[in-house]
Amino acid sequence: MQVYTIQTNEAGQRLDKFLTKYLPNATTSFFYKMLRKKNITLNNVKACGKEILKSGDTVTTFFSEETFEKFRGLNRISQKEEEYGKAYRALTEIEVLYENEHILILNKPAGILSQKAREQDISLNEWMIGYLLNTKKIAPDTLETFKPSILNRLDRNTSGIVLCGISLKGSQFFSSLIKERKLKKYYYAIVKGNVKNDGCLEGTLTKDTNRNTVAVKKDGEGSIIKTAYKVLKRTDSLSLLEVDLITGKTHQIRAHLASIGHPLLGDYKYGDRDFNDIYKKRFGITSQLLHAKYIVFPKFKDEFSELSLKRFDAPVPNVFEEVMK
Repeated sequence: MQVYTIQTNEAGQRLDKFLTKYLPNATTSFFYKMLRKKNITLNNVKACGKEILKSGDTVTTFFSEETFEKFRGLNRISQKEEEYGKAYRALTEIEVLYENEHILILNKPAGILSQKAREQDISLNEWMIGYLLNTKKIAPDTLETFKPSILNRLDRNTSGIVLCGISLKGSQFFSSLIKERKLKKYYYAIVKGNVKNDGCLEGTLTKDTNRNTVAVKKDGEGSIIKTAYKVLKRTDSLSLLEVDLITGKTHQIRAHLASIGHPLLGDYKYGDRDFNDIYKKRFGITSQLLHAKYIVFPKFKDEFSELSLKRFDAPVPNVFEEVMK
């Protein structure tokens, strides 16, 4: 007999949905058969699988240890735990800016993937889970029923603030803030040219999936985009901008600024190769100088009230100051 107590992160879902995560190597038809035979019970009584779980509920399975381990996939759990530990040990430059029981706010260096593109990749997401395991904020077996995840994705070569949901409630709440554009996100960017005035760009954006690029037009078909910017510092050949990402689309800042003749320094996809090569030789710049500098939370109450109207900043990489001197 095995007894599992439902945690906060697992509450609010149907029993049958929970079982598919708890026993990933078993089939759905097997669950229903075991429920009918009372080989799986909820709070020690027969269940049908449609019950909504609450924190503190107990799910009991009446299996042999060999059968339980087979359906639970405990070897797989151990392998994943080692994967997260490897990422945590390998990526040493990630900074935790803030954490509570629901979220982490991290400062991602340029050059690190937010999420894996291939199975063999190491990403910020794996580092974050490794961090939570290493600091005992989560237990390995809970990852089978709820997996913490990053909530806003930055390009590999964009540095700065990344939000992570480490509880179900935190993930749902902050994902809704991002989706509804209530969470304000501001970036620092160094661009080619002397930008004379602050501005706000509007247009449409279309994707070329084959080339992994986007194209910006002032109007026409595509996703509507809006990008505001403020000039913080300028030289004869460069400008440091604070960018308000009013809409959040793939490569929006890079493509939108390039469309008005001010591509990001170091951006070889949308920028000026000859211009970039000059700074590559002088400062070793090989990718766009774009940094997710700070976020501002809206006003709200309840258990997230400690974050109401709060601002969190990620220190700007040293290369920004070096280039703008």
